[in-house]
Amino acid sequence: MTNQPPLSSPSTSPSASRPEPSEALPPVTVLGLGSMGQALAGAFLAAGHPTTVWNRSPGKGEDLVARGATRAASPAEAVRAGEVVVVCVVDYAAAQAILDRADPADFAGRLLVNLTSDTPERAREAAAWAAGIGVAYLDGSVMVPIQLIGTPDALIFHSGTRSAYEKYEATLTVLGGQSAYVGEDHGLAAVYDLALLDFFWTAMHGMVHGFALAAKDGVPAAALVPYLKANISLLESSVEGTARDLDSGTYPAEASNLVVEAANVEHLVHAAEHRGLDASALRGVLTVARRAIDLGHGADEWAASVVGIRDPA
Repeated sequence: MTNQPPLSSPSTSPSASRPEPSEALPPVTVLGLGSMGQALAGAFLAAGHPTTVWNRSPGKGEDLVARGATRAASPAEAVRAGEVVVVCVVDYAAAQAILDRADPADFAGRLLVNLTSDTPERAREAAAWAAGIGVAYLDGSVMVPIQLIGTPDALIFHSGTRSAYEKYEATLTVLGGQSAYVGEDHGLAAVYDLALLDFFWTAMHGMVHGFALAAKDGVPAAALVPYLKANISLLESSVEGTARDLDSGTYPAEASNLVVEAANVEHLVHAAEHRGLDASALRGVLTVARRAIDLGHGADEWAASVVGIRDPA
């Protein structure tokens, strides 16, 4: 997301109409002015929040300053200027290096929101550091590209101190209309992030692999589009039932069972490899299905393959 061009949607364009900064709205600070940081600061400005920005290297954020943002000379000055302090940089090590340049006293009475993508473990370490200096802390995961920041469709997960989220929910929703609080455990935003990305990239691989398989026999990708869309609808219809079965730990087969479906996957593996394609992902799918079968779930539905995922031994 940070490699995309600067945000240029009407809601955050320099030429767009926007409210003047208001004393009624809490002042905010954005630390880090990569593409995503600029988009976040732009959304705050568009909503009328007094906005202070800081970036490690010079030359970024001129547009934001032209639109009314204040450029801080140091991280400490930036932190003191904001009631809500948002940091969004390449990783948690970079975020911590920036935050360490401010004194603990600079954070007094403020909410620190870390929207840097990383692991749940790193999020919990950052939360422990924040607790050590007595600052309210939320960890977050941005789930959309920069073009959607500040729109009703933007999804951002937040986890951590519930009272802090509730106090500043209106401010955080400025960044995304689908802002979601997912729990007190500071690592949960990253967990949700990883789970959704796990699904997304696996599905993207399956789509590209399917196109590649058809192409080996001269079928263009465009010819598959209407049928692939129908398959996506079928997958969507199975989400709630699969989640229910996984949470209950029961996997009753209403149609075909895991043995039959594993045989179908095996056919796919053979077809792909016969055409010279990399079938390692499909072989992984087959491996966990067979493992679940060996553990006694052959008569269950496909969701039972989760047993093979959870028990790689």
